[in-house]
Amino acid sequence: MKFVLILLCCWLPFVANAQETLTLDWIDLIPEKERQLFDQQGMPFVDHENDQTALQKRMGTVRPELDGSEVKIPGFVIPLEGDENTITEFLLVPYFGACIHVPPPPPNQIIYVKFPKGAPVQQLWDVVYVVGKLNVQTVEHELAETGYLLHGTLIEEYDDAG
Repeated sequence: MKFVLILLCCWLPFVANAQETLTLDWIDLIPEKERQLFDQQGMPFVDHENDQTALQKRMGTVRPELDGSEVKIPGFVIPLEGDENTITEFLLVPYFGACIHVPPPPPNQIIYVKFPKGAPVQQLWDVVYVVGKLNVQTVEHELAETGYLLHGTLIEEYDDAG
Protein backbone atom coordinates (compact mmCIF):
# COMPACT_ATOMS: atom_id res chain seq x y z
CA MET A 1 0.00 0.00 0.00
CA LYS A 2 2.88 2.38 0.82
CA PHE A 3 4.35 1.68 -2.59
CA VAL A 4 1.09 2.68 -4.30
CA LEU A 5 0.86 5.91 -2.29
CA ILE A 6 4.45 6.84 -3.04
CA LEU A 7 3.98 6.06 -6.71
CA LEU A 8 0.78 8.10 -6.80
CA CYS A 9 2.45 11.06 -5.08
CA CYS A 10 5.36 10.99 -7.51
CA TRP A 11 3.24 10.46 -10.62
CA LEU A 12 0.43 12.95 -9.88
CA PRO A 13 2.48 16.14 -10.43
CA PHE A 14 3.44 14.95 -13.91
CA VAL A 15 -0.17 14.27 -14.80
CA ALA A 16 -1.28 17.62 -13.37
CA ASN A 17 1.32 19.44 -15.47
CA ALA A 18 0.49 17.57 -18.67
CA GLN A 19 -1.21 19.96 -21.03
CA GLU A 20 -3.60 18.89 -23.71
CA THR A 21 -2.77 20.05 -27.24
CA LEU A 22 -5.55 22.14 -28.75
CA THR A 23 -6.12 21.70 -32.47
CA LEU A 24 -7.04 25.14 -33.74
CA ASP A 25 -8.50 26.54 -36.91
CA TRP A 26 -7.61 30.09 -37.91
CA ILE A 27 -11.04 31.37 -36.88
CA ASP A 28 -10.20 30.24 -33.33
CA LEU A 29 -7.51 32.96 -33.15
CA ILE A 30 -10.14 35.68 -33.59
CA PRO A 31 -12.00 36.86 -30.46
CA GLU A 32 -15.73 36.11 -30.40
CA LYS A 33 -16.62 39.82 -30.39
CA GLU A 34 -14.70 40.33 -33.63
CA ARG A 35 -16.30 37.24 -35.20
CA GLN A 36 -19.72 38.70 -34.44
CA LEU A 37 -18.77 41.80 -36.44
CA PHE A 38 -18.14 39.54 -39.45
CA ASP A 39 -21.59 37.99 -38.98
CA GLN A 40 -23.23 41.43 -38.83
CA GLN A 41 -21.21 43.36 -41.39
CA GLY A 42 -19.57 40.68 -43.52
CA MET A 43 -15.85 40.51 -44.17
CA PRO A 44 -14.23 43.94 -44.26
CA PHE A 45 -13.37 45.39 -47.65
CA VAL A 46 -9.65 45.21 -48.39
CA ASP A 47 -8.37 48.18 -50.37
CA HIS A 48 -5.08 47.15 -52.01
CA GLU A 49 -4.39 50.75 -53.06
CA ASN A 50 -4.45 52.44 -49.64
CA ASP A 51 -3.08 51.98 -46.12
CA GLN A 52 -4.98 49.29 -44.20
CA THR A 53 -3.36 49.91 -40.79
CA ALA A 54 -6.53 51.18 -39.06
CA LEU A 55 -8.58 48.27 -40.41
CA GLN A 56 -5.97 45.74 -39.30
CA LYS A 57 -5.78 47.18 -35.78
CA ARG A 58 -9.57 47.17 -35.42
CA MET A 59 -9.99 43.71 -36.93
CA GLY A 60 -6.82 42.03 -35.68
CA THR A 61 -7.25 41.62 -31.93
CA VAL A 62 -6.02 38.46 -30.21
CA ARG A 63 -7.36 36.00 -27.64
CA PRO A 64 -5.32 36.43 -24.44
CA GLU A 65 -6.77 33.22 -22.96
CA LEU A 66 -4.77 31.22 -25.52
CA ASP A 67 -1.47 32.46 -24.06
CA GLY A 68 0.67 29.52 -22.96
CA SER A 69 -1.49 26.89 -24.69
CA GLU A 70 -0.04 23.87 -26.46
CA VAL A 71 -1.57 24.07 -29.93
CA LYS A 72 -1.63 22.39 -33.31
CA ILE A 73 -2.61 24.55 -36.27
CA PRO A 74 -2.44 24.08 -40.04
CA GLY A 75 -0.99 26.72 -42.30
CA PHE A 76 1.40 27.78 -45.02
CA VAL A 77 5.01 28.67 -44.26
CA ILE A 78 6.77 31.87 -45.25
CA PRO A 79 10.47 31.28 -44.44
CA LEU A 80 12.37 34.01 -42.60
CA GLU A 81 15.51 32.47 -41.06
CA GLY A 82 17.52 29.36 -41.80
CA ASP A 83 19.69 27.90 -44.51
CA GLU A 84 19.25 25.76 -47.63
CA ASN A 85 18.37 22.70 -45.51
CA THR A 86 16.35 23.93 -42.54
CA ILE A 87 14.18 26.84 -41.51
CA THR A 88 14.34 28.08 -37.91
CA GLU A 89 11.95 31.05 -38.06
CA PHE A 90 8.94 31.57 -40.28
CA LEU A 91 5.51 33.10 -40.56
CA LEU A 92 2.58 30.71 -40.51
CA VAL A 93 -0.41 32.00 -42.46
CA PRO A 94 -3.88 30.62 -43.27
CA TYR A 95 -3.67 30.72 -47.05
CA PHE A 96 -1.06 30.48 -49.78
CA GLY A 97 0.45 33.82 -50.73
CA ALA A 98 -0.49 35.71 -47.57
CA CYS A 99 2.10 38.39 -46.69
CA ILE A 100 3.57 38.15 -50.17
CA HIS A 101 0.64 40.13 -51.55
CA VAL A 102 -0.20 43.48 -49.99
CA PRO A 103 -1.84 44.05 -47.58
CA PRO A 104 -0.99 41.17 -45.26
CA PRO A 105 -3.69 39.48 -43.17
CA PRO A 106 -4.54 41.06 -39.79
CA PRO A 107 -2.17 40.29 -36.87
CA ASN A 108 -4.49 37.62 -35.46
CA GLN A 109 -4.17 35.70 -38.72
CA ILE A 110 -0.37 35.52 -38.76
CA ILE A 111 1.76 33.50 -36.35
CA TYR A 112 5.49 34.10 -35.96
CA VAL A 113 7.06 30.67 -35.42
CA LYS A 114 10.44 30.01 -33.84
CA PHE A 115 11.57 26.46 -34.54
CA PRO A 116 15.05 26.17 -32.97
CA LYS A 117 15.79 22.61 -34.08
CA GLY A 118 15.03 23.58 -37.67
CA ALA A 119 12.35 22.29 -39.99
CA PRO A 120 13.36 20.54 -43.22
CA VAL A 121 12.83 22.91 -46.15
CA GLN A 122 11.33 20.25 -48.43
CA GLN A 123 8.60 19.57 -45.86
CA LEU A 124 7.32 23.15 -45.95
CA TRP A 125 6.06 23.74 -49.48
CA ASP A 126 2.53 22.51 -48.82
CA VAL A 127 0.19 23.14 -45.93
CA VAL A 128 1.54 21.64 -42.68
CA TYR A 129 0.53 21.36 -39.04
CA VAL A 130 2.77 23.18 -36.59
CA VAL A 131 2.68 22.07 -32.96
CA GLY A 132 4.07 24.05 -30.04
CA LYS A 133 3.49 26.55 -27.28
CA LEU A 134 1.48 29.60 -28.33
CA ASN A 135 2.12 33.00 -26.80
CA VAL A 136 0.01 36.09 -27.28
CA GLN A 137 2.78 38.44 -28.33
CA THR A 138 3.16 41.10 -30.98
CA VAL A 139 6.10 40.51 -33.29
CA GLU A 140 6.88 43.12 -35.90
CA HIS A 141 8.58 42.01 -39.07
CA GLU A 142 9.08 43.86 -42.34
CA LEU A 143 6.51 41.58 -44.00
CA ALA A 144 3.81 41.90 -41.34
CA GLU A 145 2.88 42.38 -37.72
CA THR A 146 1.82 39.22 -35.91
CA GLY A 147 -0.37 38.82 -32.86
CA TYR A 148 0.96 35.42 -31.83
CA LEU A 149 4.34 33.77 -31.33
CA LEU A 150 4.58 29.98 -31.50
CA HIS A 151 7.56 28.09 -30.09
CA GLY A 152 7.40 25.15 -32.49
CA THR A 153 8.29 21.64 -31.41
CA LEU A 154 6.89 19.53 -34.23
CA ILE A 155 5.84 19.82 -37.86
CA GLU A 156 3.38 17.26 -39.18
CA GLU A 157 2.04 16.48 -42.59
CA TYR A 158 -1.39 18.00 -43.09
CA ASP A 159 -4.45 15.83 -43.48
CA ASP A 160 -8.10 16.85 -43.52
CA ALA A 161 -8.89 14.64 -40.53
CA GLY A 162 -6.72 16.75 -38.20
